[in-house]
Amino acid sequence: MVTDAQFAERYRALSSRDSRFDGQFIAGVHTTGIYCRPSCPAMTPREKNVSFYRTAAAAHEAGLRACKRCQPDAVPGSPDWNLSDDLAARAMRLITDGVVEREGVPGLASRLGYTTRHLTRVLASELGAGPLSLARAHRAHTARTLLASTDLPVADVAFAAGFSSIRQFNDTILAVYETTPTELRTLARRGGRAAASAAPSTIALRLPARAPFDGVGLMRFFADHAVPGLESGDDSSFERALRLPRGIAQVRLELDGNGVRCSARLDTIADVSTLVARIRRLFDLDADSVAIDRALVRDEVLRPLVIASPGIRLPGSLDLEESLFRTLVGQQISVAAARTVLGTLVRSFDDAGHGLFPTAVQLAEHGRDVLRGPASRVATIVGAAEAIASGELVLDVGMPVDEFTARLVALPGVGPWTAGYLAMRVLGNPDIMLATDLVMLHSAAALGLPGTAKGLTEHSRRWAPWRSYAGLHLWRARPVQTKVEAPTITV
Repeated sequence: MVTDAQFAERYRALSSRDSRFDGQFIAGVHTTGIYCRPSCPAMTPREKNVSFYRTAAAAHEAGLRACKRCQPDAVPGSPDWNLSDDLAARAMRLITDGVVEREGVPGLASRLGYTTRHLTRVLASELGAGPLSLARAHRAHTARTLLASTDLPVADVAFAAGFSSIRQFNDTILAVYETTPTELRTLARRGGRAAASAAPSTIALRLPARAPFDGVGLMRFFADHAVPGLESGDDSSFERALRLPRGIAQVRLELDGNGVRCSARLDTIADVSTLVARIRRLFDLDADSVAIDRALVRDEVLRPLVIASPGIRLPGSLDLEESLFRTLVGQQISVAAARTVLGTLVRSFDDAGHGLFPTAVQLAEHGRDVLRGPASRVATIVGAAEAIASGELVLDVGMPVDEFTARLVALPGVGPWTAGYLAMRVLGNPDIMLATDLVMLHSAAALGLPGTAKGLTEHSRRWAPWRSYAGLHLWRARPVQTKVEAPTITV
């Protein structure tokens, strides 16, 4: 439900064609029957003719179609799905990861711990559309992206986007965009060219971010923590292999202005939607950097750090299990040492030569034969692998942060720092303060902030709900002369 104050704020954004709000809400114009992004160059409609929606699916449910002029879904997604931890936000994280296409609405509801009926009722109330409509809108968005960015045949685009038939695909494109897929491809490519596809399993597309976007900082981070045999990178590119629900993808990512260009070869084109969602999370592409920087710059100590690194982003995760094990391996050792241990793990389990990180099942069965180091650390890693392999431990991006962290700290050898750090990286939670981190404390003290966990925790309350980003600034600002090794933060 849009309040009067929210309506007034959104109408001002629409009237001024403010691009900062693109993707954060949709403006429906009932006299024309279309919905637009806030920055649409068309004449501003009268207030009485406008309704605002949180999702494209809600606009579709209201009988509206996408504007052909501003193409409202060709923008970064809503930051709300990470900022909020309610049922609607958690459902959207799973929907964009392709859970409905793979497991249906019952599978989505089961993951979230609710009945299908209750989930549908909540989503319809909060987002204006049920899970099927939200998934349908997501498929349409994926299809538009592929039509614009690749030369894949239309039939391949249909199945890659998650449609079950060509007829369903054509009907959806007609309903959403009031045009055919071929005409939509021509329309979506205005001002640009698609990247050629060498084969149906090869794609090249661009994923936009909200400005400002510190892509170089992210690329440098990934390069510094790259595991030998698994990944490689520099200040402008990053590449690796990863597992997706239906197969393996070889991915190369390059900076492209305010966005990332992705070139990938997939075992099956049906994984492309999930791949795109995970890359967006890896680079935190949907973050509202203007709001984050505006909030943090109010702190006199953080102000010069924010000005020096505008648009700082959370380095995300491509694979939840991998992130867990990499974090457990890297606890209390240097980045260089962690890379060595992790590289040994990759070589030990990579019999097929794909350059993949070992699975929980592999670590549960053979981890003790390969892992080196303190017995307690080996026991923690193997214990976590056994819990995941047996089904005792279940984690996914749709979990509430409190439940996610509680399940992790229940594992022997896993503490609050590890659980909080993974909530930040895997869930994309923007409000995690790792106040016990030694490097963060050292950096805080050097800047004149409280140098104790209790003091930093208290001071950080003024940074909410963006404490994860404030922590990144503190990590990046650590004194050069410090003898304390930075925490191993691995992808």
